[in-house]
Amino acid sequence: MLRDHAGRQVAGGPVRPRLLRQGQVLVAEQVGGTAVADLAEDEPGLGEVEQPLRLDITDPASVRAAAEAAPDVTLLINNAGIATRTNLVTGDLDDIRREMDTHFYGNLAMIRAFAPVLAAEGGAILNVLSVLSWLSHDGANSYSTAKAAEWSLTNGVRLELAAQGTLVTGLHLAGAATDMMAGADGDLLDPADVARAGLDGIEAGLLEVLVDDTSRQVKASLAEDPSLLYPQVLSGS
Repeated sequence: MLRDHAGRQVAGGPVRPRLLRQGQVLVAEQVGGTAVADLAEDEPGLGEVEQPLRLDITDPASVRAAAEAAPDVTLLINNAGIATRTNLVTGDLDDIRREMDTHFYGNLAMIRAFAPVLAAEGGAILNVLSVLSWLSHDGANSYSTAKAAEWSLTNGVRLELAAQGTLVTGLHLAGAATDMMAGADGDLLDPADVARAGLDGIEAGLLEVLVDDTSRQVKASLAEDPSLLYPQVLSGS
């Protein structure tokens, strides 16, 4: 039996129907919006949602309680995120710390807490990252820095957990139509497509999933001179 711990967009969103159709049981957190107890009523006959957890990944006690309450998890999806739209030089240091606390330290806390649980059957971890793991963006450099740290975290824990047979997959995308991206310019991916790509990647044993062309292009450019990614630096604009 697979139990999936997920964030707001996952527990109440497109990942859930697919997992339930496969006969799997979700351990979901109640974080605003739809109560976990109501999720099963949205699509009757798909399966069962149980053990609602109220989780704050920046609170060590909350993380420990979640791991103790879900002792047979085999898939951990780290999807929690925050975007303060803060720059590094002039931005509020508290906002910068909040982003690091969430994307790096919070997700690290989840992995450390659930790694012994996953060891029982190998299991898998899906870390939802961003194209901004590889690309800084003026006006959101704090987010880019935190996501770059989470990318490095993903690579590091992948090495450390390989011996216990736990797959660690990083998923990158430019942007999806989620609450956090409300008001953003440009085309946004359907969260269902992102969820499908992530689960397909896990099932295929992939170490990395690049959901869109933007992510693929930016990653490929990392081997080139930084001026290709940041032409505005040379132009002075």
